[in-house]
Amino acid sequence: MKMIYRLLAIFLIGLLAACASPKVSDYANQKPVLDLSDYFNGTLDAYGIFTDRSGAVVKRFTVLMKCRWEVIDGKKVGTLDESFEYSDGTKQKRIWKLTEVSPGKYIGKADDVVGEAIGESAGNALNWTYTLALPVDKDIYNVQFNDWMYLVTPKVMINKAQMSKFGIYLGEVTLSFYKP
Repeated sequence: MKMIYRLLAIFLIGLLAACASPKVSDYANQKPVLDLSDYFNGTLDAYGIFTDRSGAVVKRFTVLMKCRWEVIDGKKVGTLDESFEYSDGTKQKRIWKLTEVSPGKYIGKADDVVGEAIGESAGNALNWTYTLALPVDKDIYNVQFNDWMYLVTPKVMINKAQMSKFGIYLGEVTLSFYKP
């Protein structure tokens, strides 16, 4: 009987390990190194899709980003002015204010972000977690985002963000950023 419990414990530990999320520190040695204030500086273009939980593409979109950074009270503060244009013709604007609170640690704010976004970077990766007030038809839903960005080359970054509500997976946003 003890052997069965041990095997069950090993199985459960393996199952939990398989479900573990990556940590930003897992990417600490990856190159090129992402410097947020360097990459998100100037004008960038982004191209993306939103897929629902079945993997079907629900929306396509482009983003024009105008970004700048300054030092305020000894901290790097960035403004990311995003203009979205969706495949159905709708447009949306989001202006992020990002503050580097310590090396590799960030907070972000935007009008449609509930509270603050918390970000951490290491190596070529950045992870943001936040709640977005998402308009759907005539309603607003507070949706949680687990947002990962990976610098592929000095000019290209891939962004993959999982969306959930009450812990239930809703879909993903996938973006490709290009810095001319």
